[in-house]
Amino acid sequence: MLQNLSVLVENRAGVLNRVTSLFARRGYNIESLAVGTTQDPAISRITISLTGDEELVRQIIRQLHKLPDVLMIRHLKAGESFSRELVFFKVAADAGTRTQVLQIVDIFRGHIIDVSPSTLTIELSGKDDKIEALSHLLEPFGILEMVRTGPIAIERGTRIMNVSVAAADPQHEPAAAELEEEHDEKNL
Repeated sequence: MLQNLSVLVENRAGVLNRVTSLFARRGYNIESLAVGTTQDPAISRITISLTGDEELVRQIIRQLHKLPDVLMIRHLKAGESFSRELVFFKVAADAGTRTQVLQIVDIFRGHIIDVSPSTLTIELSGKDDKIEALSHLLEPFGILEMVRTGPIAIERGTRIMNVSVAAADPQHEPAAAELEEEHDEKNL
């Protein structure tokens, strides 16, 4: 089962390498990795997608907590979070096929971001199944190039993953899952 982890880390050289090296040393496969700064440029958010069960996720979380520069970790479960990815397609589209490609892209609420005499470049964001469906429909026209970001995710509702808010708000109460993770870590 595909699982998403969101990890807040110090935005420093070598941190991403330490995180990915942990996965490699333990033999865990990363399906997808997306990294970017947060609203605080000193902190980056890493979204890691991996295949495994709940026990594997708990093991990985325990190991990640041991790394320097890791500030916060959340397991973003499917029903409790939103997950989307971005994709660009460069598709062969001459005068004879351009209208068909444009209609397909419109159905998927995609955007044309570049036009040349023989190609269209398409931008689409959404879940994996939406991206795969568009890819399947564009194949007959000729997908010349495709670039995907991998998923990014955020929790539903009022729960916030923000180190400075959590530290500054004495009313901030960690969710039950966070308390379990802290309890598990202390009992190792």
